[in-house]
Amino acid sequence: MRIHHLNCGSVRTIEATYDGPPPAPAVNHCLLIETDADGLVLVETGLGLDDVRDPGGTLGAEWVEMAQPALDADETAVRQVARLGHDPSDVRHIIVTHLDVDHCGGLPDFPDAQVHVLAAELDAARAEAPSFRYRPAHWAHRPHWVTYESEPGERWFGFTALQPKGLPPEIELVPLGGHTAGHTGVAVHNGDRWLLHCGDAYYYHREIEDSKEPHPLLDLVQQGSQVHPDLRLGTQARLRELVRDHGDEVELFSAHDPWELARYRGLPHLGTGDRAPS
Repeated sequence: MRIHHLNCGSVRTIEATYDGPPPAPAVNHCLLIETDADGLVLVETGLGLDDVRDPGGTLGAEWVEMAQPALDADETAVRQVARLGHDPSDVRHIIVTHLDVDHCGGLPDFPDAQVHVLAAELDAARAEAPSFRYRPAHWAHRPHWVTYESEPGERWFGFTALQPKGLPPEIELVPLGGHTAGHTGVAVHNGDRWLLHCGDAYYYHREIEDSKEPHPLLDLVQQGSQVHPDLRLGTQARLRELVRDHGDEVELFSAHDPWELARYRGLPHLGTGDRAPS
């Protein structure tokens, strides 16, 4: 199984809170997973071609003003899949951590893929759309939804985990509550260790370090979008414990931190540490 780390939608430039990495555009960190038997799996889609063509209509003018997206067609997942030598129709499965506009904007570019999402998230999106966070244009093509109910249990390093239907055991859904009604992380085993895509469970790498240091701008964004503040903070506390107790077995990254993405894309001048790419 091979894992590619993609930026599927640069947005406004941010600065780190310490000397070292230079300012960089916030990203939409997606994964493209080449499986042995189940085709291509896309974790998150970022922004799609329709968003580039008509950002006001699909993303909403208010979100565009806030996020300041680059709207570069070459950053869309479908274009990057093709550049890697694949037919976009080979993307059989898409897993979304949640259905905020910047996480599912590329769904229409893969109309035949099965889309895996927690049932609570899909229910909230359908009930609230159209809204700042949920835009029905992203699922007007009627995706092939595959939904999951969160279940109690602690089988994945003390977290609940769900096995996505039709996918290998090296891929797990790990619900991480607080940001939206049905927010989930996605764990992928790369043959050496687990990678946990935390979605928007946190926004900035220093939030899950011992310093617990939020980013002043990104923290305003996540506080403004959280649906359950105590649950979100509790999730972050559990993620810090995961890093502390199992940092040799699990690597964490979030959806929008550009310095985390740089670790995996071989850009050490931007990265947060010396971890090698997957």
